[in-house]
Amino acid sequence: MMENRYTNFKDFYPYYLSEHSHKTTKLLHFIGTTFSLYFLVNFFMTFEFKYILFSLLSGYGFAWVSHFFIEKNKPATFKYPIYSFIADHIMYLEILRGKHKIF
Repeated sequence: MMENRYTNFKDFYPYYLSEHSHKTTKLLHFIGTTFSLYFLVNFFMTFEFKYILFSLLSGYGFAWVSHFFIEKNKPATFKYPIYSFIADHIMYLEILRGKHKIF
């Protein structure tokens, strides 16, 4: 099976959403991104670099657990790190706006 190579975000985002079909996956991404943003704010308030590490671990940790154990797929960030990072935050905002149900 030939894999798509996404060359623009507009085409990538529907694929990204298809890789996040379970509510629990979206919930774990939401939790991880929330912690990640929290630690990022802490970094900018204190300039303690440990918060950068905590931000990355929480953001990617929650997301990757959901992919490996719930979706049973590989995170898109392995092949599309920039698009995935952007898509994570767009999905986060869409969850806040009620577009995606997580409960």
